[in-house]
Amino acid sequence: MTQLKDNLLWWWEVRNNSHDLTMLVITICVLILAMTIWHKFKLSNTSVPSLPPGPISLPIVGYLPFLGPELHTQFTNMARTYGPIFKCKLGSKLHVVINTPELAKLVVRDHDETFSDRDQTIAALALTSGGKDIVLSNNNENWRKLRKIFVHEMLSSKNLEKSGVFRKEEVRKTIKDVFGKIGKEVNIRDIAFATEANVITRMVWENSSDNEVKNSDLSAELDIVSSNITRIFGQVNLSDLFPSLARFDLQGIEHDMKMQRNKLDQIFSSIIKDRIESNSKESRDEEKKDFLQILLNHRDEKDATSLNMTQIKAVLLNVMIAGTETTATTVEWAMASIMCHHNVMKRVKEELAEIVGLNNIVEESHLPKLKYLYATVKETLRMYPVVPFLMPRKARKACMVGGYIVPKDCTIFLNVWSIQRDPRYWDNPLEFNPERFLTNNLDTNGNDMKFFPFGSGRRICAGIPLAERMLMLILASLLHSFDWSLPENEEHDLTEKLGITLKKRKPLVALPSQRLPDVCLYV
Repeated sequence: MTQLKDNLLWWWEVRNNSHDLTMLVITICVLILAMTIWHKFKLSNTSVPSLPPGPISLPIVGYLPFLGPELHTQFTNMARTYGPIFKCKLGSKLHVVINTPELAKLVVRDHDETFSDRDQTIAALALTSGGKDIVLSNNNENWRKLRKIFVHEMLSSKNLEKSGVFRKEEVRKTIKDVFGKIGKEVNIRDIAFATEANVITRMVWENSSDNEVKNSDLSAELDIVSSNITRIFGQVNLSDLFPSLARFDLQGIEHDMKMQRNKLDQIFSSIIKDRIESNSKESRDEEKKDFLQILLNHRDEKDATSLNMTQIKAVLLNVMIAGTETTATTVEWAMASIMCHHNVMKRVKEELAEIVGLNNIVEESHLPKLKYLYATVKETLRMYPVVPFLMPRKARKACMVGGYIVPKDCTIFLNVWSIQRDPRYWDNPLEFNPERFLTNNLDTNGNDMKFFPFGSGRRICAGIPLAERMLMLILASLLHSFDWSLPENEEHDLTEKLGITLKKRKPLVALPSQRLPDVCLYV
């Protein structure tokens, strides 16, 4: 009662003092206004997400001066400082690097449509006639049409089975060739590339083995062009980072890539011309049913699947270059890793002896039974993914990833190399241990973001079925037919060199010796 009485007395005094009443009202209004402004400011700060953290960039050049040649290791170290998602401004372009499976899933699965475009560099556009292929094209009608034809027609189960005879013949020719070099130095990457290129050549246009010299010349020419393309892609192009400089082509990268495209264009034009002339002399039923003919048949269609000559050559480019380079590089890494780990080599040979037998040569029917060798291939792809950041993606619109905003047109790097070596997801990640893949269900189809060396989502590599067959067949045949050793005074070297692909800094050169008792198995 006393408190109530005091309050009433205070109110009565204020009521009778107009000045005090006015000041009270003003004070309350000021407090309410201040609280409202503070609340709105707080809301504005929380409702507009920030860019990911990242290193401080210099004016104009950004972080470019501080980047070294081994981006995959540098970005991995930066993730330890800035977190699983960080930004890096290179020149005038913003890049975001993703370093964990959880965030990678957001990009390639949950927001796959948003991040389904490619970061089309000047070199990429020069090579693909403006991005009209499968690998480097944006997510558009052209890409969807070409990919559908490639996956469902060119790489159909029927066509893969049919082309088995090409793989068998070309791998056996390689074994015969290596047998003739017993005791001599053999470059593993070169023989793998030649084998793959010859197989692909025969799948694209059904040359018989009688055209061996012609195919060999073409394989050598493709190897040169492929090496040049890989080298050009591996260069940092200032015109990509500073678009205002693009018209000057200061480093000559656009010019050099167009030269490689013109060389391929001449090869493809000659082959296509020969095929069209050959078809004119044959009935429709007598036409070949190879990759080239599938594409040419679509050229004659009058519906939505119709292809023009630029699109046909773009698909041939992807098949002939992308597939051969990645397979050859993986074979080299696998052979180097197996030779470096004697326990792995011993177990691979034991499995081959048990499944294939020392009186037989490797057939494709053996491959599904070679569980340990397949685990070894997957372990190679885990430690040495051929494209450590996959093919960079571009944001079609602004999108939230990991609590941060990724702006429209921002370039996205998926650091697969880092994810597949992260100790949070892999036991002893720096140890080459194929056994880890015998106890899990991880495959190469991008279903688990801890292991996706060929990508995931709609932009996953379209050639996985063929790539895996070739990897397994070449490796199994080389390891079953020969014992391998390093030249005298040479030591095992697994040092990496990053360009557009992750290669061995020092090419693997090895000495083969006869392993199978029957010489007839080699000739």
